[in-house]
Amino acid sequence: MSRAGAVPGAAGVGAGPGERRGGLHLARVWPAVAFGIAGLVLWELVVVLGRVPAFLLPPPSAIGAQIVAQAPVIVSTAAVTGGNAAVGLVAGFVLGVALALLAARSRLVQELATPVVLAASAVPIVALAPVFTTMFGSTTEVARRLVVTVVVIVPVFVSTMRGLRQVQPVHAELMTALAATPWQHARFVRLPGAVPYIMTGLRLAAPAAVIAAIVAEYFGGLQNGLGSRISAAAANTAYARAWAFVAAAIAVGLLFHLAGLLAERLVTRGRS
Repeated sequence: MSRAGAVPGAAGVGAGPGERRGGLHLARVWPAVAFGIAGLVLWELVVVLGRVPAFLLPPPSAIGAQIVAQAPVIVSTAAVTGGNAAVGLVAGFVLGVALALLAARSRLVQELATPVVLAASAVPIVALAPVFTTMFGSTTEVARRLVVTVVVIVPVFVSTMRGLRQVQPVHAELMTALAATPWQHARFVRLPGAVPYIMTGLRLAAPAAVIAAIVAEYFGGLQNGLGSRISAAAANTAYARAWAFVAAAIAVGLLFHLAGLLAERLVTRGRS
């Protein structure tokens, strides 16, 4: 009798938290997926029916065919670009945080470092890449990684500095009463409070690292990255192939963005 009475409500009551979360994630994802598919269909129809020239916009079907045909090359070039972006991201993140810590501790360092970092943010990548390529040669990846490092330092430094300034007065007074050294003050008060800001800087810098790596590949050096492949395919009027490499660049940028977002959520979990 008890089983017979429990059957009608089993579907609603028996759904666990994991199933409910899965349903919520699906409800959030499917509109974006449907919109993307509809956009591709509309793109195909406009290009084919409107007879748009390939050099203006190739159809998605041609781009997809090139992705399949060039899959090994796309994977290898994406790995090179992603590797350069990752190395520059790590280097820029470490340098940005370290420089912000030094600037927060010393007013002299702050007055010297802040204008330099802000000036670096105003320098375009198209100016940095040729200079670094000339300095370090066109047979290494050093120039491209340095470009990424410079681009990453700026948002990480600015976000970290903002976080280091968010110190509650009571905490500062407590560290002063305990006769804490500047390093102890930074370690136990400033740095823990700045972690959310630091991770926000990392999340912003992650996709920017991919953009910097791709743009740097346009200006000489080894022809083994996505940027050089895009320019070479476009120069040879292989426009669908160029768009296939553009799609790979978008995928790499999304992966870096998701990695930065995941790192931010994992580190800042439970801090709110």
